Amino acid sequence: MTTHEIDDALTLARTRRHFFRDCGVGIGAMALGSLLARDSRAKERTDPLAPKKPHFPAKAKAVIFLFMAGAPSQLELFEPKPELNKLSGQKVPETFTKGKRFAFIKGDAKLLGTVRKFEKVGQCGMDVSELLTHHKGIVDELCWFRGMKTDVFNHGPAKCFVNTGSPQFGRPSMGAWLTYGLGSESDSLPGFVVLQSGPRGPRGGAALYGSGFLPSLYQGVPFLKGPSPILDLAPPPRVSNKDQGEFVEAVGDLNKLRHEATGDPEIQTRIAAYEMAYRMQTSAPELMDLAKEDKKTLAAYGAEPGKPSFAANCVLARRLVQRGVRFVQLYHTDWDHHGGSLDLTKPLENICKEIDQPCAALVRDLKRLGLLDSTIVVWGGEFGRTPMGETRETVGRDHHIDAYTMWVAGGGFKPGLLHGKTDEIGYNVVENEVHVHDLQATILNQMGLDHTKLTYRFQGRDFRLTDVHGKVVRDALV
Repeated sequence: MTTHEIDDALTLARTRRHFFRDCGVGIGAMALGSLLARDSRAKERTDPLAPKKPHFPAKAKAVIFLFMAGAPSQLELFEPKPELNKLSGQKVPETFTKGKRFAFIKGDAKLLGTVRKFEKVGQCGMDVSELLTHHKGIVDELCWFRGMKTDVFNHGPAKCFVNTGSPQFGRPSMGAWLTYGLGSESDSLPGFVVLQSGPRGPRGGAALYGSGFLPSLYQGVPFLKGPSPILDLAPPPRVSNKDQGEFVEAVGDLNKLRHEATGDPEIQTRIAAYEMAYRMQTSAPELMDLAKEDKKTLAAYGAEPGKPSFAANCVLARRLVQRGVRFVQLYHTDWDHHGGSLDLTKPLENICKEIDQPCAALVRDLKRLGLLDSTIVVWGGEFGRTPMGETRETVGRDHHIDAYTMWVAGGGFKPGLLHGKTDEIGYNVVENEVHVHDLQATILNQMGLDHTKLTYRFQGRDFRLTDVHGKVVRDALV
């Protein structure tokens, strides 16, 4: 840029000073941390989040992670254990608890059967509880991982482990890794979007969808409940679209000069936030307006326009994937059923009602639209629940890291596959164990990425999502 051009840019910036003062540093909030856009749709994108070539041909191009924060009980939902029911009330042998760490139960814990009724459904013969009636209609579309295992037994670190590959906060999340490695096909929405439902956010907070030591350009962007999902996105009164465009262009030119001088990647994030927010003033309201959805489709999800819910978030997840967003994460809280006010009776029934129909509708809808083959849908929590009960006034189970269930649909995962097996009381995996790092490696593989090669150098070391672990679960893939 010439001296004359710099002077013009500075002059333009000064004439927009009132706009800068009103907006601060965040049109659409700098937290957007998302795409640096192309100047027009006709030009080839060169921004950091432009689509990138994978390591090898990919089976999928987007991920929707339905995260059940708090850890669903596999023994009430997917794992009927007649032997456990028969032994209910008996004290477990000391060998089961010696050397093991639980959140609350002690060595005198007693086995706890379930009162839930199960039915074998679908051609695959999957066992599904009476609590998930809508799931019974999609069992043959899902790949069932019934031998999941993790390393961390407390909620916050365990959630962090599933999402970032480490129990320590500060590592990049899976969505950040994927947008770093592949970019995004959307130039008017963030590459990584977070949607939350339930009475509160998940333990661990923003660290679960952060970018860690990657540039903040790749972090997840939370969309809030209500009519204004993105803070500060609406323009100030009496500011025209032309005025905003000139302002964004002027500030962008100044930031580019600063980036050339310092090489600071966070300046690219700043540029991206302004330019993305400018475009999202049009794209975001259209995205969030569920009233434009077919009424039959909304009824299938159980969603109501204008009413925040997990069902509405599932519809939004599908709409985001349709618009080229790379990674969408839905957090639904209150699955922590120890006992007390949250137990395995009515609270579990209520939360299953909230998620059962929308999850099934999402899988069906993606298939109807021809998107399931190219979209990976993941369902599960941070760990499972113990076959032993807790000594409380109501029925509950403790955290269990050695055996639990998750499911995955689409993206080249084998539909109708029952993968993994636990023992007669659901305590240990006895066949085809899948560790959290294995699942992470497999998801990256289906997105065309070698988990051992997707790395970022930080503090003198090459880091990756799966740390030094993980193997692709080949026998679960088409």
